[in-house]
Amino acid sequence: MHDTDHSTGTIDHTTPARARTDDPNGVGGRIDDNDGNDGNDGNDGNDGNDGNDNGTDGRGNGNGSSSSSSSSSSSSSSVGPGGGTVTPAGHAGDAASDTGRAAVPAVDEVAAAAAAASSELASTVPSTRAAWLEAVADALDARVDELVALADEESHLGTTRLTGEVARTTGQLRLFAAVLRDGAFLEVVIDHADASATPPKPELRRMLRPTGPVAVFSASNFPFAFSVAGGDTASALAAGCPVIVKAHSAHPRLSRLTAAIVVEALRSAGAPDGTFALVEGREQGTALVQHPAITAVGFTGSLAGGRALFDLASQRPAPIPFYGELGSTNPVVITEAALQGEAAAELARGLAASFTLGVGQFCTNPGLVLVPSGSGFAELVAQAAADTVAGRMLTPGIAEAYAAGTARAAGHPGVRTLLGGETAAADSGVPTVLATTAATVLDAPDVLLEEIFGPATLVIEVADDAELHAVLAEVGGALTATVHAAPGEDVTALVARLEPIAGRVLFGGWPTGVAVGWAQHHGGPWPATTSLHTSVGASAVRRFQRPIVYQDAPERVLPEALHEANPLRLPRRVDGVLELPAAARA
Repeated sequence: MHDTDHSTGTIDHTTPARARTDDPNGVGGRIDDNDGNDGNDGNDGNDGNDGNDNGTDGRGNGNGSSSSSSSSSSSSSSVGPGGGTVTPAGHAGDAASDTGRAAVPAVDEVAAAAAAASSELASTVPSTRAAWLEAVADALDARVDELVALADEESHLGTTRLTGEVARTTGQLRLFAAVLRDGAFLEVVIDHADASATPPKPELRRMLRPTGPVAVFSASNFPFAFSVAGGDTASALAAGCPVIVKAHSAHPRLSRLTAAIVVEALRSAGAPDGTFALVEGREQGTALVQHPAITAVGFTGSLAGGRALFDLASQRPAPIPFYGELGSTNPVVITEAALQGEAAAELARGLAASFTLGVGQFCTNPGLVLVPSGSGFAELVAQAAADTVAGRMLTPGIAEAYAAGTARAAGHPGVRTLLGGETAAADSGVPTVLATTAATVLDAPDVLLEEIFGPATLVIEVADDAELHAVLAEVGGALTATVHAAPGEDVTALVARLEPIAGRVLFGGWPTGVAVGWAQHHGGPWPATTSLHTSVGASAVRRFQRPIVYQDAPERVLPEALHEANPLRLPRRVDGVLELPAAARA
């Protein structure tokens, strides 16, 4: 595995990336079960300052404190079909004469190519873009063995997990193809003119249009599903936006190969030049966020890295939306009634399997578990996880951050270590179960409620509902909140307390695992995300669309989606009445 020198965009053959402890991609490293939102995941360059990943805060995300103000001075490394370089137009160009060095087209070039393609993409009908997405999915599936082998070399996540992740990735590409063919994502609304109204109403035709070129920052923990051809890329392309992906330094060769497959598939399917490009390096990531051609940013990574880029996006002369998935502790509440009899041991086994899954490198890892005082549940969890061996983490930096985080929490007065604490290999994460009381947590929430990216969970004993609600009030926004209660138990008040802090509330089960579907929402209040939108599921496309209304416009200038005869057979609301085409009603 090569390490990218982000000041030059060249490949350094002398220093293996895994040997570096200062690699921003892996310093904080956190891995999301499906979204790579761990904020510790080592997203490189997502913080605007980390050099390669998205940060250095324990999720592999840097703080992005130093930013580049000139996109023209930045460089990018892009690989196209057959190992050639991707030109700004997106075609395969000549390989660099020095095969050990990647070509470095300027960020300005790929951004200009994306801007040039933007109008053509916006004018394509949804079914055409659906065919493009399906072509990319088919191309990835056709090379799954090659992709998985390379991904395992760079991420050591295992071929079984990675093969499933490719299937998830191609499945979400096909989901967005279905979203496009359905047509409801355009939100077409028509109000005909009414001269008799007071005041008289003009004719108004409204729909959602693509925002324009989008920058996407890959995550370290999901090298496929939240990476080059992942959900952000798929949803942005579905919306009709050109995409420039900032590769993650944790898997550079995989990123280049995936990009080459995507470029070739899009070209073969008829997509215009500039539809897709890949860049590498810290300065390139910063330059993308600041480039005037970029209209929105999709990010999965750390809180520190994401906040730094969020601030850059907000401080531009013309601010743009920054859709960041950052950190989450995903609280679990288990009632006293749920812990009766054999149910307690079963719940302990379920929790142990969940927080150690994938060496705990999931953004939905259940990091906080609130149980009644005196239940003995923490001890059951420690017993259930006792046979789980330390696993290799994504990068040495992520492992270092995990060890530091668990040591900090375990060393706090009033915290008991029931499992873990021993020294592991430098790149491994030891399963850890910590236990404490609500009173201890409330005395030091900044220490004990901080996300630890890795196979650790903190069991918090609460004396009553008042303590439970007080702890939840300190948790902040989360991607998920889980309730385990006895059948028929009234948890209405508890759910009302969890709804304001979580994007997904689970009843039974465990939060690791994010289904890709029409109804999914993967997001939550700050600091889980920076917006109200989801990064997973059909609604993710909405991030890269904006509404526009045409008033009293002649039909010849209207997008085809707004024509009176509805030639695209779209669902739409006309004069307040929902109209479904025959195909949708069937």
